[in-house]
Amino acid sequence: MVRLIALIIMLVPGAFAALGIKLMRDMLFGILQPPIPYLWLQFMIGLVFFVCGLGFIAGFVLHRDRKRNKVQSRFNKKG
Repeated sequence: MVRLIALIIMLVPGAFAALGIKLMRDMLFGILQPPIPYLWLQFMIGLVFFVCGLGFIAGFVLHRDRKRNKVQSRFNKKG
């Protein structure tokens, strides 16, 4: 059950990151999505979604690996 919850927690930020990539790609091809009025705004929203989703996943993995002592010494907390 715990693994299923962890999978669900990882799928939501992954979906946001994928949506961010899609929005940025659509901006490069000049496809404007309906609720967003400007292409540059679409790109910025996509960039924020991508960075936040990827950052959450990276932080989750780093936290898990720190708990299991599987990181290099430079990534361990000092204190």
